[in-house]
Amino acid sequence: MHARRQLIVRSIALAAALAAGAPGLALAQAKLKVAGVYTSPFEQQWVSRLHKALKAAEARGEIEYKATENVTNADFERVMREYATGGNQLIIGDVFGVEAAARKVAKDFPKTSFLVGSSGKPQAPNLSVFDNYIQEPAYLSGMVAGSMSKSNKIGMVGGFPIPEVNRLMNAFMAGAKETNPKVEFTVSFINSWFDPPKAKEAAFAMIDKGADVLYAERFGVSDAAKEKGKFAIGNVINTQAQYPDTVIASALWNFEPSADRAIKLVKEGKFAAEDYGPYSMMKHKGSELAPLGTFEKKVPADIVAKVKAKEADIVAGKFTVKVDDGQPKSSK
Repeated sequence: MHARRQLIVRSIALAAALAAGAPGLALAQAKLKVAGVYTSPFEQQWVSRLHKALKAAEARGEIEYKATENVTNADFERVMREYATGGNQLIIGDVFGVEAAARKVAKDFPKTSFLVGSSGKPQAPNLSVFDNYIQEPAYLSGMVAGSMSKSNKIGMVGGFPIPEVNRLMNAFMAGAKETNPKVEFTVSFINSWFDPPKAKEAAFAMIDKGADVLYAERFGVSDAAKEKGKFAIGNVINTQAQYPDTVIASALWNFEPSADRAIKLVKEGKFAAEDYGPYSMMKHKGSELAPLGTFEKKVPADIVAKVKAKEADIVAGKFTVKVDDGQPKSSK
């Protein structure tokens, strides 16, 4: 009887201890393990946006976040597998160029959720794709650029002619044509995601041919514009603080709506293969035109008003920026 009573007392004590520990236990379970696998450095435009959104979730205490930058294509699969084997529940990657490897890993880890940059389709049951669908602010930045060119010549330097880049360039060109039908474009690609010296050289060549506004899809272009006293339009991030007399406007990409949605769904056990592209659009606050800042008084007032009206129409769904993934060409 005494032994039985001791057992009951012990059981009650254990239950109380577990109950007391339960909130901590729930909290530990709630902190999702998230990993980032990036082929470029954290400072590169695209990667910086993914990193920023995930660091914000980490700062809020929602996730435990680890990331590896500068992963070579040859190492991508290995690094991704290590994170999956290490118990990370959500793995995010900028997988362009290593698409097949990422899809293979996702297939081998069906219980892990994957969210990867891709112009391909989602892969059931656990691989979702995202994209910087920021063609709307790219169009608006084009409207500003067209109005600021005196020579009617705009130079455009891109990384690779892939859909993600092409659609932004095409939208920008359409916006520039709206405010300046005479504008002509010189387009070139450096075939690298991060080679500022190469981008700078390409921009110098365009300036030599008369371009007075440059579309800086890559790092290095704004440096060339600054050195030659020309203007630049930014992409994905806002670098006006570094180039106050050069960068007029930028089309900003905010990865937070996509990252926060994925984190929430994984926590709820509802993550599925879907296309996150639309969450980069303006109505979801996934993109925006950066404030004109130092150029507020330098851009013509009528153009500022036109841009604001167009922005309102885009958000209200009255104006749709065409998604054109074809490779942009220089004007003939």
